[in-house]
Amino acid sequence: MKRSKPLLPTSSHVTLGRVASACGVSPSTVSRVLNGTAVVSAEKQARVREAVAALGFVPNTLARALADGRSFSVGLVAQYLESPFYALMLRGIEETLSAAGYGLVVASGHWNAEEEARCIHTMRTRRVDGVIVLTGMLEDEFLVELARELPVVVTGRRLEAPGLHALHSNDVDGARAATRHLLERGHARIAFIGGDPRHPDAQERERGYRAALAEAGVAVDPALMRAGDYLETGGAAATEALLDDGVAFSAIFAANDQMAAGAAQVLHRRGLRVPEEVSIVGFDDLLATAHASPPRTTVSLSVAELGRRAALALLDLLQHRAPRVNAPEPELVVRESTRPPAPHFGCSARSMSTSR
Repeated sequence: MKRSKPLLPTSSHVTLGRVASACGVSPSTVSRVLNGTAVVSAEKQARVREAVAALGFVPNTLARALADGRSFSVGLVAQYLESPFYALMLRGIEETLSAAGYGLVVASGHWNAEEEARCIHTMRTRRVDGVIVLTGMLEDEFLVELARELPVVVTGRRLEAPGLHALHSNDVDGARAATRHLLERGHARIAFIGGDPRHPDAQERERGYRAALAEAGVAVDPALMRAGDYLETGGAAATEALLDDGVAFSAIFAANDQMAAGAAQVLHRRGLRVPEEVSIVGFDDLLATAHASPPRTTVSLSVAELGRRAALALLDLLQHRAPRVNAPEPELVVRESTRPPAPHFGCSARSMSTSR
């Protein structure tokens, strides 16, 4: 019995030349598009990628590596892969590198410098062509030294060195915009739940909060400021402490969306309605934020786009080009979790929480 022919050729039968013929370009152009070195129009690049997808072409990575000494793999040091923030960032990185023919070697550093260094050591033994470090606790000097050996892109820092590109988000302005939004709604007692004070982005978000209060002539009240850990549990614990200590507040600015979610859970459990009695603003604009109840006001960092730009910067470095990309500017996204304070506000948070 004769076997029927497949409707589409399998990837093993598709050559670079066949892809080139299908989209009307030379094989060398196809190769350059796949490895990220092509200087051609966006329309031509799109034609190449469409042909690659339609024909099921899979580049022979081993052959390419043997030809030019590259592994066509990139190391990525995140912190918590289960975090929705890093999941969004990873999506932008993976999509961009995959389109250029690169694979990812991913590891979690867990905000521990020794663990991050171990991850990078493992990646170097696998001969990655470059490394992307998402913030982390490694010393700047470590990253500068690493960049002497292979290209490095790092987020969340201000750092300049040969072979290294840093993408620094403007956390100060983002936090200032979040706090200013609450002030403009009429809130003066704004609780602040910060991140780990060891992290540069946590320090900058606190600076933005303080700056907005100063601009409005509102004194900083240390009783309103609580340390968090960028996790839901930290936001919940900080809110519990505010309520238990009887601190009066009408709004909460949490330094990330996960802590804002934890704060909202505690307020709900203690019988306080958002935004009728307490307004909440987060930071990052994670996917779940728009689907919270009510949808939560936050500061968007365009996290997936930040990941895409980190990958583009590394592709530039791999081709010995100076990256020109910067982190996206933060943008306040106003939803339904903020409103002017209730007319009856003035009692302590403890009395509000125990009167129900």
